[in-house]
Amino acid sequence: MSTSEVKQTKVFQILVDNNPSVLSRISGLFSRRGYNIESITAGVTAEPRITRITIATSGDDDIMEQIEKQVSKLVDVRDIHELKPEESVYRELAMIKVRADSTQRENVIALANIFRGNIIDVSAESLMIEITGNSGKVDAFIRLISGYEILELARTGVAGLGRGTKNVIYVDDMRLGAGISDRTC
Repeated sequence: MSTSEVKQTKVFQILVDNNPSVLSRISGLFSRRGYNIESITAGVTAEPRITRITIATSGDDDIMEQIEKQVSKLVDVRDIHELKPEESVYRELAMIKVRADSTQRENVIALANIFRGNIIDVSAESLMIEITGNSGKVDAFIRLISGYEILELARTGVAGLGRGTKNVIYVDDMRLGAGISDRTC
């Protein structure tokens, strides 16, 4: 199997104009081309006219290259680049509702504390736990807590930023209509 055929997961950060249906166009491109989206998050940046979309996707080198090229051609896309694990910080949030009566509650809370989780809701029959961290940490907690009945589970997907100031892209207000400034730190 050649290097280009090895399936891998990459995280892409996409900066887009904060316009209606931009997320739909991006997800539609993935759907039309048969690309996999493992997670997708979107939210406004410090500049309200720009939205940051983080997509975790998988495929071989050729697919990853095509994703980057095709997304960069879309209307409203200002920048796309890979958030490499060694140069970035990824986080995910999960909310997990676990059945826990009064005899189980203490053990579930102890497990949540080990993972620095927060108990965000308590009822007579259940606890809701909020856990934040990289996807591996969230996966590990879910595996550990699966000895209890998981009633509901919600995960946000990966959000990420590059470390330091090396790859920061500044929005130049004077050029916002024409594109993102080429200026970096």
